[in-house]
Amino acid sequence: MKRDVTLGVAWLAVVAVILANSGTVLAQSSWASEGPVVHGHHHLNASDRAAHEHFWRDTLGGIPTPWRDVEVFKFPNAFVFLADREPSGGTIGTTVNHIGFWVPDARAMIEKVRAAGYAVITEREAPNANVDNGVVCPEGQNWCYGYVLAPDDVKVEFVGNRSQTMPIQNHHIHLNTPDVDTLRAWYVDMFNAVPGMNGNLKVADLPGVTLRFSETSKMVGTQGRGLDHIGLEIEDLEAFCKALEAKGVTFDRPYRRIDELGVAIAFLTDPDGTYIELTEGLDNY
Repeated sequence: MKRDVTLGVAWLAVVAVILANSGTVLAQSSWASEGPVVHGHHHLNASDRAAHEHFWRDTLGGIPTPWRDVEVFKFPNAFVFLADREPSGGTIGTTVNHIGFWVPDARAMIEKVRAAGYAVITEREAPNANVDNGVVCPEGQNWCYGYVLAPDDVKVEFVGNRSQTMPIQNHHIHLNTPDVDTLRAWYVDMFNAVPGMNGNLKVADLPGVTLRFSETSKMVGTQGRGLDHIGLEIEDLEAFCKALEAKGVTFDRPYRRIDELGVAIAFLTDPDGTYIELTEGLDNY
């Protein structure tokens, strides 16, 4: 599977106006992730759509993309969807503690987010680190990171990657679990994620996203929270769902096609409570 985003001249003109106002310029070339399973989207519950639009579009530079009668926001290797409903809480304390983006300069992004009026929470979330004005720059490394709160207390991390030419792209999903090895093995088995290490942190990689795992004893599932579910784009979703069922997976919402949108979907929940949507056809948008 290859996700390929190509913008027409008229659409680029609209995007240029929006991004000029936000001070962000996204590359006008295509980006792609390849594989039978790739990262698809983050789906948020939004109590105030305008506030979320200001964060994801105006501040971070997500490209507005028509979806039914609303817009979603497109980043390299991720869409951000908004559902107009009051969440039961933020991401902290759930099985998905936060989502992360790569940016060329984490310090500059943290300052931009702060200037837009959003809370920088790095000192609170990294209490044992040396925090300098909202960012942590590990000794001996040439990169920094920091944490902020998007609307509805959705925790977002920005990780610096100075070799990156795009101003922002999807990077990771940070999962909390009481048993890191068991949950990581589940994602490896079910989605062919590749296990690895990031420093002392156990991870599993899929095209377009790294799944990070931390051991935590108490948390709740994601459904109904600020980040309601994560999304994976699947090649031949119907056959993939049958293969998961053969492995013992029970779907919350079984496979079905939505012909008017040209997509197929299915929903399941991981062993710890992270709600997951599987899609096919979303990469055409």
